[in-house]
Amino acid sequence: MPAPTKTPSIDAKKPLKTGRKPAQARAKARVERILDAAVSLIAEKGSEAMRMSEVASHAGVPIGSLYQYFPDKAALLLELAQIYNKRIRAQIGAMLETIQSQEDIVPILSDLLDGYYQMFLEEPVARDIWCGTQAHKSLEWCDIEDSRLNGALVFESLKQFYPKSTWPDLKTRSFLVMQLTGAAVRLAIALEPEEGRLVMKSYAGLLSREFLSNP
Repeated sequence: MPAPTKTPSIDAKKPLKTGRKPAQARAKARVERILDAAVSLIAEKGSEAMRMSEVASHAGVPIGSLYQYFPDKAALLLELAQIYNKRIRAQIGAMLETIQSQEDIVPILSDLLDGYYQMFLEEPVARDIWCGTQAHKSLEWCDIEDSRLNGALVFESLKQFYPKSTWPDLKTRSFLVMQLTGAAVRLAIALEPEEGRLVMKSYAGLLSREFLSNP
């Protein structure tokens, strides 16, 4: 009998090309111009239509310099996505720090979810960058890693309210919930606002039951 085919893990992905990291102030300023130009073009035409030659032209840098820092569009989108992810993670951490008791969990998670949804509604560039990373096979790990890091924040904030014996399950559930949150938000922003808000309200109810009925 032939051996079963092993499904490739996320760690088996083809490595993403990485460029040179700017060290000097002049190089850092150049990279900032590149990123600003990319954001401007994404706001104008979307990440799919953005071309690296246009980014170089808008940033006022030679195309060769652009490729030194970002070998391809996937690398550029990854950098932009990680900038937004770090900003969102800081906001998540700040909100979770306000949890003082188990009764605080549901309202604060609901506020966090609503803020997450509103941010992507109000910042179409962030939404387009996020969707752009979904379109690149080489970047699918970025979304998973972001959910893992956000889930770790949730776990560290909530574990004090649960028996230690349940911590392994709580950690996994926190990771899963943050990944599902991304999917719920993507669905909601693709719908008309009224239906999108209903989806987020329903998902908030699922979160409440998940963290209150599974101590």
